[in-house]
Amino acid sequence: MPKFQYTARTQEGKLESDIIETPSVEAAISVLQNQQLIITDIKPFDETKSLTFSKLVDQMLSYFNRIKNEEIVLFAKQLAVLIQAKVPLVQSLKVMAKQVENLKFSKIITNVADDVDAGMVFSRALAKHPKVFSNFFIQMVRSGEISGRLEETLTYLSEYINRQYLLNSKVKGAMIYPAFIVAAFIAVSIVMLIWVVPNLTAILTESGQKLPFVTRLLIGSSNFVKAWGWPLFIFLFIAIYFVITSIKKSPEWRYAYDGLKLRLPIFGELMKKIYLARFSEALSTLSSAGIAISQSLEITADIVGNVVYRRIILEADEAVRKGSNISTVFARYPEVLPMVTQMISIGEQTGKLDTILKQVSTFFTEEVNRAFDNLVSLIEPILIVVLGLGVGILVAAILIPIYNLVNVF
Repeated sequence: MPKFQYTARTQEGKLESDIIETPSVEAAISVLQNQQLIITDIKPFDETKSLTFSKLVDQMLSYFNRIKNEEIVLFAKQLAVLIQAKVPLVQSLKVMAKQVENLKFSKIITNVADDVDAGMVFSRALAKHPKVFSNFFIQMVRSGEISGRLEETLTYLSEYINRQYLLNSKVKGAMIYPAFIVAAFIAVSIVMLIWVVPNLTAILTESGQKLPFVTRLLIGSSNFVKAWGWPLFIFLFIAIYFVITSIKKSPEWRYAYDGLKLRLPIFGELMKKIYLARFSEALSTLSSAGIAISQSLEITADIVGNVVYRRIILEADEAVRKGSNISTVFARYPEVLPMVTQMISIGEQTGKLDTILKQVSTFFTEEVNRAFDNLVSLIEPILIVVLGLGVGILVAAILIPIYNLVNVF
């Protein structure tokens, strides 16, 4: 995600400078303004100019010591229990800071507690740590503060983050098993091509017999891997690094990549349901919490996780500001399933948009869970068949000429 370096002035007149990580400069400005900061300068942060060895080490350590979603879920849930038990907020935060095992997270909670103790509003104290607490999290806490239902809001936030985490885990978990099997098969094949096949090639070549096409193909692959394996590996590594870097830094590349995910066979429709479920639940939660629909759309656009949907949602936000409807914009895009557009249109006409969006989110979440359960059950037999064919071809390419050689003698 892009980073932006900013200089801003607090309401007390204090000048502060820091780095914020957001999808765009507009999102960065929105987050900073929500923190009641007056921006004096903001520009893209060039990591290449400031990357020293010590900072590189710090980045590596921060990656391994990153704050996980489970920790934020536990933090929100336990903090809600303490507040419900009438424990003062500052004392609750200090108790949480001592209980958290992650030292980095503990330090952040301590800083939040100190800011609140100094008179800062809780939501603004959280907003000083945008890498840990999302804009969605901060806005929900702010709505809880205004309505006087902070403990209920924190409980819901913990449940919401946990649901999103479980959904993402299901997606990743479905991919881990086939990826591991395929990687193991490729590794075994490379070992055979580099060390096993060359020894057999010498024997078969000396026999003078005409080798089957499969065997000649295997020997050619072995010679290619031995001669060009490392250059090919380095080229692929550089190409993958270039593509990943381009996707991260270039909005056009990111848009093309996110659009490609939505057009994949089978998986494309599944990805659409995942993003639409995330959109529906987030917008439903924010609007039911009393946050203006325009601001809710802006926040939802930043957390939906796909640039294509982000642009659609921001276009809908612009239409709402001009007096139009969300459904009118959504109807123009095939990425938004017709059911979602129709349900949103009904919600806008009846004034029950948050309720209907909640139902849409529940429906798509159940659909995604069923689809992934079916997908996981299908992956294993498909892998067995594909790997069986691969192993069969390798074995046949080696055994057939050996069998012919034995028959000759």
